[in-house]
Amino acid sequence: MSPGVLLSLDQLSVDFAVSAGTVHAVRGVSLDVHRGEVVGVVGESGSGKSATMLALLGLLAPNARVSGRAVFDGTQVIGLGAEQLRRLRGGRIGMIFQDPMTSLNPVLTVGRQIAETIEVHQPSLRARQVLARVQELLEMVAIPNAAERMRAYPHELSGGMRQRVMIAMALANDPELLIADEPTTALDVTVQAQILELLRDLQREFGTAIVLITHDLG
Repeated sequence: MSPGVLLSLDQLSVDFAVSAGTVHAVRGVSLDVHRGEVVGVVGESGSGKSATMLALLGLLAPNARVSGRAVFDGTQVIGLGAEQLRRLRGGRIGMIFQDPMTSLNPVLTVGRQIAETIEVHQPSLRARQVLARVQELLEMVAIPNAAERMRAYPHELSGGMRQRVMIAMALANDPELLIADEPTTALDVTVQAQILELLRDLQREFGTAIVLITHDLG
């Protein structure tokens, strides 16, 4: 692994065993992501972009078979145990999932959901410290009246606001790598531009490496 490379994929492949045989979803993907770098993964819908990154995080369905290498900061991630993967996910690697309406829990406030992410990875923090961090994160992603919005449920927020909550959650533990999976899906063009500008600002300020997945080359 070259100096400065945070993530290296080498001939990563993903197959799914189905009743009709084997589906080869991803074949031999190789790429490097340097610290602080933004890398775009572009391809048409169904080409295996999301499957590639979900394989890295151990979030694929049980019928998936992953081969090849995925090295994060010197550690081979493929084949890690569940507990080791949990420490990486949401901690050193954050992910913004495609659809915030289905990714967020509808029966928990957005503040509670962000707080859970922090509590899992930073159990030594006291409740008031966690709440302060949640408010700080919502302010960071430019959500107005953050103290009030913490108590809102996902359905009470607009699509753009929900996407900002997802970004806040992904950044909660200061990850070294942020995977943004179609972060502007189903948003109008004005909000899309705002979200992309927000990601760029965060990357510049904190030096977070970003993998941006999209089917839209523009």
